[in-house]
Amino acid sequence: MKKIIVLVLTLSLSIVSMSCKKDLGKFGDAILNNIEGSNGANAIIDFNNNFLDSYKSSSSHIESILKYADAAVTKSKGGSVMIMPIVIGSMDYNLDKIKNVPSGFGKDKTAIETDFQNYKTKKGNIEKKFEELKSYMNSEDFKDDKGVKAETIAKEIETDAQSFFVSGESILDKIKPATDAAEEVILKDHPMKEYIISSKSLMNTLDSAYGVIGRQYEGKFNEVEAQEKYDEFAKAVENNAKLDFNVKDTQYAYKKSLFENVNKNSANFLDTFRKLIRNSKASGKISDSDIQQIDSAYDSVLNSYNSFVK
Repeated sequence: MKKIIVLVLTLSLSIVSMSCKKDLGKFGDAILNNIEGSNGANAIIDFNNNFLDSYKSSSSHIESILKYADAAVTKSKGGSVMIMPIVIGSMDYNLDKIKNVPSGFGKDKTAIETDFQNYKTKKGNIEKKFEELKSYMNSEDFKDDKGVKAETIAKEIETDAQSFFVSGESILDKIKPATDAAEEVILKDHPMKEYIISSKSLMNTLDSAYGVIGRQYEGKFNEVEAQEKYDEFAKAVENNAKLDFNVKDTQYAYKKSLFENVNKNSANFLDTFRKLIRNSKASGKISDSDIQQIDSAYDSVLNSYNSFVK
């Protein structure tokens, strides 16, 4: 159920991954000073959003390769596999847009560059090994070695995938402080600031709830924890819905219906969440059907949010 969340906002020519951080403190002030020089806030935001988009699409692609590799090992060793998992080709255009790591990341720039190089290397390795495994399976060479090569390649893919995800998460952690500060610069006088910050807060709460649901789906259902996350998100939905979208700048008038869609889909997520809690309480676990419905409800909120802030 792993998902990489891309939250973006288009402000004139700038694209922002939102944050509701209100007090950056002395460390934040130092970052702001660094941002205002060198490459500026826009370069940081561009890197942030291009990397998030790359990580989102590449993660999904690599997860499908891992499923294919698992099935390949099973089938090559004589196990039953009705249909091999489908791996759709991935064109990572956003990765190509990243020419360098902006100097605005300051003291973290070198570490980000190291992680980013490993991220690209492991991604490339996985693609090559997948093609090798696919050729091996299509030609049925496993009939000659009883699946030994499939097992070897699958382990190599898994090792590279783990390294890929570690680098990806490390980059996200390192770029967050400077990205938060860059957002402060760009959002400072934006007419939709109030609605953007509130909606981002809602999305953060949603992500937290969604993460708990995913963990419980893979393990044991915990009603108390699930209910706490439900209540937190319900409060965030209530707060966001209370805002009367009243932006004087007419160029943003069309955003009103998009903002309302965020709240509508968030309310629908709550409906689905209540159903999941009720069903899971009775059965002791989260069902495949309920997790599919919560996935769909989550995607609806995310898509409406992205439409609002773009």
